[in-house]
Amino acid sequence: MPIPAALHRTQAWYRRLTVPQFTVVTGLLVVAIGTMMLATPLCSGPGVGLWEAFFTATSAVTVTGLSVIDVGQDLTGFGQGVLALMILVGGLGLMAITTFLQGFVVRGTALRRRLDRGQTLDEFGVGGVGNTFRGIALTAAVLIVLGALVLYFYGFTDLPRGSGRLWAALFHSISAYNNAGFGLWSDSLEHYRTNKVVNAVVLLLIVLGGLGWRVTNDLWTNRRRLQRRNLSLHTRLVLRATIILIAIGTFGLLVTESLTQGQLLTKLAWPERLMSALFESVSSRTAGFTTVHLSLNSVSDSGLLLLMTLMFIGASPGGTGGGVKTTTVVALMAATRSTLRGREEVVIRNRQISDKVVLRAVSITVASLLFVLAMALLLALNSNLKGDEPFTFLELLFTCISAFATVGLDLGVTENLSRFGQLVLVVGMFVGRLGILLLLSAIWETLNRDRLNRQNRIGFPREDVYV
Repeated sequence: MPIPAALHRTQAWYRRLTVPQFTVVTGLLVVAIGTMMLATPLCSGPGVGLWEAFFTATSAVTVTGLSVIDVGQDLTGFGQGVLALMILVGGLGLMAITTFLQGFVVRGTALRRRLDRGQTLDEFGVGGVGNTFRGIALTAAVLIVLGALVLYFYGFTDLPRGSGRLWAALFHSISAYNNAGFGLWSDSLEHYRTNKVVNAVVLLLIVLGGLGWRVTNDLWTNRRRLQRRNLSLHTRLVLRATIILIAIGTFGLLVTESLTQGQLLTKLAWPERLMSALFESVSSRTAGFTTVHLSLNSVSDSGLLLLMTLMFIGASPGGTGGGVKTTTVVALMAATRSTLRGREEVVIRNRQISDKVVLRAVSITVASLLFVLAMALLLALNSNLKGDEPFTFLELLFTCISAFATVGLDLGVTENLSRFGQLVLVVGMFVGRLGILLLLSAIWETLNRDRLNRQNRIGFPREDVYV
């Protein structure tokens, strides 16, 4: 029979895929399914074509938040539910889900491959993928439901009680925890700028989602004797980096916008100004919600540079956000400190960090920088050649970083780009969510399948290069 034979061939093909290849293929498959669903009249109105559905599905699966449609107006209730489901799939960790699925596709996997898969995908461990995924799902469900209940009873009180308010609370709780930035209103959360409950709940969900399951699980496990020495080094570094980045972003925005007399914060009273600065500081690290209007006219150049830096750093490993990750920056700073002190080993909190970790941090940062610059170059060339709207390079660079770091903050550029420009953002979102090194690994393994094992057995003489 043709159908069973096709299924058998597909299964055999999947078995030959490596983990990076499997992750990329599964991500593309999820985007394709989401695109076809959003393009149907059941999910969207007449203004949403196949391209708009494709862009929105990619943005949802990569939990970015950039959009070329009005979610609240252009999608039906069922379509919004499909969008929320795609956000959950992407936010709970596309790599974790594909690893869980691969256990059914690749049966009888050898111990070596299972161990390799666990190390590649956030060190889930041998045979521990199912337990880890259940822990991730349970933690997310509890936090999302609690956030939705608080938003329903104490947050969105301006909305009439009933299913409309309940759905708004649940949708924004899902979007916030998954650092997606999608909202049901075209102005994001600007009309809730003074609402302390909405600000607090959304900020807390963003931070908890961005910390990663490993950190929240470590905190919960040690909740009865919560002392620094009981927490892992990873948890301590993530918490410290998160607090420092939030503080730098908050006071940095207050300083830059006050000194330049920008329109972003200076027209607000001080309590409201401080809360808005805190919100934008947290949200810019991959969440994408905003309580103030962002544009080239409302934000100073120094403020935009600060936001781009926060966006590029992003959330933490294993979290629902993007960016190069907080621990990557910590490893680079520690390596710089060791170099200045003349030490050959990298030490953080009295613990020596392996050269492999430092090399990976350098690779991620350099590859990400080059990729973002390539995106900005393509957008600038296309804008000049096609005669599109005259966006400044700062606007284009801001949008590229927002897409690659899966943030979703926009200066009004995305909707006015040509199809080619939006395609560049789509590729950036997909690469940024999967991880630049994972995608490069998938491409390298595809092109050099026969060389991999042979190269691992070759040694080379050492020689110094002056830098």
